[in-house]
Amino acid sequence: MGAAALLIALLAVGCGGGGHGGSSATSTGSRSTPTTPSVGSATADAGADAREPVNVYRADAAGMFSPQVHGDPALVYVPNSMSNTVDVISQKTMKVVGQFATGALPQHVTPAWNLKTLYVDNDLGNTLTPIDPRTGRPGRPIPVEDPYNLYFTPDGRFAIVVAERLQRLDFRRPGSMALVHSLSVPVCRGVDHMDFSAHGHYAYASCEFSGRMIELDLRTQRLMRTLVLNNGNSSPQDVKLSPDGRTLYTADQVAGGVWEIDPRTFRVIGFLHTGAGAHGLYPSRNAKVMYVSNRQAGTVSVVSFKTRRVVKTWQLPLPASPDMGGVSADGNTLWLSGRYNAVVYAIDTRTGHLRATIPVGSGPHGLCVWPQPGRYSLGHTGIMR
Repeated sequence: MGAAALLIALLAVGCGGGGHGGSSATSTGSRSTPTTPSVGSATADAGADAREPVNVYRADAAGMFSPQVHGDPALVYVPNSMSNTVDVISQKTMKVVGQFATGALPQHVTPAWNLKTLYVDNDLGNTLTPIDPRTGRPGRPIPVEDPYNLYFTPDGRFAIVVAERLQRLDFRRPGSMALVHSLSVPVCRGVDHMDFSAHGHYAYASCEFSGRMIELDLRTQRLMRTLVLNNGNSSPQDVKLSPDGRTLYTADQVAGGVWEIDPRTFRVIGFLHTGAGAHGLYPSRNAKVMYVSNRQAGTVSVVSFKTRRVVKTWQLPLPASPDMGGVSADGNTLWLSGRYNAVVYAIDTRTGHLRATIPVGSGPHGLCVWPQPGRYSLGHTGIMR
């Protein structure tokens, strides 16, 4: 493994009704389709990118902070999509300690690659609201078209604005957010969430309204392959790579579970039933399990990365709608927005018990738990490698 590859491999997880079940290894009804003439050589490279054993979350263990976040207060930033506000929660007191207005339809709060700024993604407002994580205060909005979601390439060269409504992925300069290249993805209606391959060469995005996944080559900023899930009868949401980089997971809120995909072949290798409305995916600090929020079931499933099975299911008091969130820096609390209940849940990851239910604005969505371990940020879900 070269020095550059090793650096990416060492960089690591932070920010934005199922009973116990097992995996069913089948790819029935799913197909992978190349979309570029050069896909042969690129696919071979993608295979190498997925085969070499790594722990992509190694630098994300509890307490492994970058010096950049030293002194940042322990807060949770909650974008309230229907209230056009952000509520600020103290992780210590589990109470709202502040609130500020944003542009229209704030969807997620995303850490910048260099960890110096947090961005509120104001979808219909066509702006990003910067937040100073040292003070928790917002700054002047930055004009950006349709920022439903926001990610950063692993090398830090580009911000990727997920323009869901416009069916585009916009590669922009970090900081200024000046547009560099706009990639149209009409095959991916409802382009939604993303994650990256183990060594950072490729990105995988979910297509909420077309029942597909797409694969991108970040070096050429081009679409490589598409994968149709269950003949298109699916609604893929959050996307997460396994610690060894060999399995790609995507939550499917229609199928009520998690698809397992081989990044090398870009084909389905299994499906894991979790619960109705499977939505968010969050690796634990020790990278042994993944928490799956099941929005319609009001549950959280705990999935073992080693066995690829559900090992526990935590039921929240109903009505409940656990959606997007993140794991605390010490790994002991899973924070999730209650999308349709105007609350945030704080769940003890050691017991599954609900520590607090905190009232917030209307339509809380992709919250950010801050600060987080890791050397830099890749996206709103807090994946840091």
